[in-house]
This record gives sequence, C-alpha cells and structure tokens, in this order.
Amino acid sequence: MLVKIYPENPNPREIQKVVEVLRNGGIVIYPTDTVYGLGCDINNTKALEKIARIKGINPKKDHLSFICSDLSHLSDYTKPLGSATFKLVKKNLPGPFTFILQASNSVPKFFKSNKKTIGLRIPDNPIAIEIVKELGNPILSTSIKDEDEILEYTTDPELIHEKYQNLVDIVIDGGYGGNEASTIVDCTTEGEFEIVRQGKGELEL
Repeated sequence: MLVKIYPENPNPREIQKVVEVLRNGGIVIYPTDTVYGLGCDINNTKALEKIARIKGINPKKDHLSFICSDLSHLSDYTKPLGSATFKLVKKNLPGPFTFILQASNSVPKFFKSNKKTIGLRIPDNPIAIEIVKELGNPILSTSIKDEDEILEYTTDPELIHEKYQNLVDIVIDGGYGGNEASTIVDCTTEGEFEIVRQGKGELEL
C-alpha cells in the first residue's frame, strides 16, 4: 500500500493507519531527513527478523538503530549521558545523525551487541516523529539503500513501492527522498566521540 503523507502537515488519520500496521507486526518504509528507512515496532521480534531477512543482515553482528521522538524519549533507552555527550547530542538533534550510545535495560535484547550499545536517531522529519509519538515507542531505523542500488529506486516513493510492495505493508510517500545516509557518531566513551561514517550531517561541536 502506498500512502501519501505531507511532511509540512502530517494527516493524523494517515499516521494512525501506519501505526496500526506497526502495532500488528507490519513493516513500513518511511521518509527521514536522509534516505528512506525500513522500519517496524522495535518490540516485535518477528517483524525485526523479517527486516533482517529483507536486508540480508545478521542482527547479532550488524549494528541496527532506531528512531526516537525527542531527547527525553532518547534518554529512556540510554544509560545516563555525561555533560559533554549530552551537549553534543542536544546540539545536533533533531538532525541527520545516528549516535551510538550505551544502551539502558529498556532496549530490547534483539538490538544489544556484545558492547551493550545502541544507535539512536531523531530525524528532522515530522512524519517519522509523529509515527513514533503515536506508536509510543521507537521504530527501527535501517536504510533501504544498498551500494549497488540505482538512485531512483531509493529516492522516489513510487519506484520504492514498485520494488518493495510484496515485502512490506506500507510505503509512505513523503516526498522525494535523499540518497545520503546519516553521519554515525560513536559517543560510548564520555568526553570523546568518533565519526564512524561521514554521511549527510556535518557535526556541530
């Protein structure tokens, strides 16, 4: 199903439709402030496993991340942030960044690596934020883009729907998407950070 939602003013009825699909274990493709994402409710293990199969990844080895609605929501899934880390995160979110942080006990075991860390995002995109708010907990954040993908098939919602309609429940048309993933920043050591992957975002210090 292809659903049109306008980012300037997301229709609550359409947002609710997406959330119901997520609550029922469905999978959606949604816009962010970078590339379109493939997502599900982080508490639904079967849906998470299905996404891992679609992406061809091993969830025990690949570092998956998820989307929160705001800084308060993000802090529910991390161990207490030190002053320097909090300032860095606050200065750059919402924005095109994934911050790797120490995971709290609220993070489902599916996401925890041996290092007990988690990648968290707050994208500057009202559609993704409204979905998370209405759902009440984060959604998975993994890009639909692979290195060998043709540009149009990862940025144009209608072509994305054409490719994924038999694999997912909803594709959200939130406008033409970007083709550059988020910048990944490792903040697991207090007072230090490391840019693991440079993407769209230029980190503000």
